[in-house]
Amino acid sequence: MTSETPNLPTPDQIRRSPKVLLHDHLDGGLRPGTIIELAREAGYENLPETDADKLGIWFREAADSGSLPRYLETFAHTCAVMQTKAALFRVAAECAEDLAEDGVVYAEIRYAPEQHLEAGLTLEEVVEAVNEGFREGERRAKAAGHRIRVGALLTAMRHAARALEIAELANRYRDNGVVGFDIAGAEAGFPPTRHLDAFEYLKRENNHFTIHAGEAFGLPSIWQALQWCGADRLGHGVKIIDDIEVAADGSVKLGRLASYVRDKRIPLEMCPTSNLQTAAAASYAEHPIGLLRKLHFRLTVNTDNRLMSGTSMSREFEHLVDTFGYTLDDMQWFTVNAMKSAFIPFDERLAMINEVIKPGYAELKSEWLFQQTASTSGSVLA
Repeated sequence: MTSETPNLPTPDQIRRSPKVLLHDHLDGGLRPGTIIELAREAGYENLPETDADKLGIWFREAADSGSLPRYLETFAHTCAVMQTKAALFRVAAECAEDLAEDGVVYAEIRYAPEQHLEAGLTLEEVVEAVNEGFREGERRAKAAGHRIRVGALLTAMRHAARALEIAELANRYRDNGVVGFDIAGAEAGFPPTRHLDAFEYLKRENNHFTIHAGEAFGLPSIWQALQWCGADRLGHGVKIIDDIEVAADGSVKLGRLASYVRDKRIPLEMCPTSNLQTAAAASYAEHPIGLLRKLHFRLTVNTDNRLMSGTSMSREFEHLVDTFGYTLDDMQWFTVNAMKSAFIPFDERLAMINEVIKPGYAELKSEWLFQQTASTSGSVLA
């Protein structure tokens, strides 16, 4: 429920608020300057721009173009420069640093190890380099006065045939930085049920997994991800709106799948800006997150690909505050939802909520109260 107290956060408060990120792709969040330097070191000569500012603009424009081939080309460039231990280490460390500076206190970052083998690395070497990079990024963030914890999600590509292998890899490293498993890639023509062996294996091992579903395809993708595969969370899941009817008088009727998702408190990893780029939503105002929030689905706010979307967690919340008038209470609700849904042990999630997230938002709310008191006192004296 949106708070009755009009404590709309300022951009500065949004940036300083503790945030939790569950859906962010490592190869979609590189710094443009890093891409240029890594390309030079690797002898990669296919970048469309060699100026960092211009390259950043190119990535955003390509993602906004509405052309799927051009959108996919963006990842060809980032993956091309992420083929060595040193490159993976650097990208992971900078990822943790950038998120911490933006106020993210916990993040689960996903990547597909199979996309980083072109220079001869093994799957294990990829995972270890990324894990070491995250730990270094956490240390650098702490030295800069920020706190962040980063877990890795190992992704299998749904058009490939290595899902079980990647699931086994995720299970081997589950006590060493990897918190779960994911599948990604084109939904149409590549249903999650193609990888049932991987999901059955993970369930037998009591491991966690999320599935990209309900972004580009629709309700069948969501249904399969949940009822056949047993996903703990849904990557995006925006198409659940197709199972909800809104009558002319404003009354709402949920279909059986939507009711199941809400009743079971299945987390939806919403990525508003990315969904606009992929035409999963027409505008921020028309994004399903507005209605789903009112209906109390378990929603989380995420970035998906920070480079391609030119976004951050703070920018995503700024858009939602501007569009829906969300308050600090709403931001806390989204953030607690995300922390509840993280793939780390319950006691650790609870500690993050009670010792980091709630105190952080309480401090921001107290700032607002003191500002209002000072403003009112000044008016009386005038």
